[in-house]
Amino acid sequence: MAFKSDEIRGVMIQSGRERLLLPNATVAEVLAKVEVQPLEGTPGWLPGHIAWHGWDVPLVDFARLAGLGEDPPGRIRVVVLKALGGDEGLPYLALQTASFPQLVSVPRDSLLADASEEDLPRGVQMRVLLGEQGALLPDLEGIEQLVIDALGAIA
Repeated sequence: MAFKSDEIRGVMIQSGRERLLLPNATVAEVLAKVEVQPLEGTPGWLPGHIAWHGWDVPLVDFARLAGLGEDPPGRIRVVVLKALGGDEGLPYLALQTASFPQLVSVPRDSLLADASEEDLPRGVQMRVLLGEQGALLPDLEGIEQLVIDALGAIA
């Protein structure tokens, strides 16, 4: 499928009562069935890690991290993301979602910053409007640092 350079390609996932817009370039893989290995002594938003291509990838419950409510109970899906911070010990991190991720192409001129709230939830870089619908842009580097700090506290 071809796309125009005036479009931004992304992946939309549900997290609690909000939708997250992830840059497509950061998504390494979407997994429908995973076994989560619990991590003791970590915050509730870091329930464990998954084994993925030889890596132990920390799994982030973004809804819990940002205070967006709970994901519905049931099978979770996992979006493995390429880490942006350059830490060799953490090249990937994963976000859980209860919905199947949706690939979207957003025309650049229809992606608008939504300044309707002064205080954004933790882990959120910006709220955006995609036409009539809102979405959150997660602060992936900030989340990565929170994961590094949480894992360092239990080491």
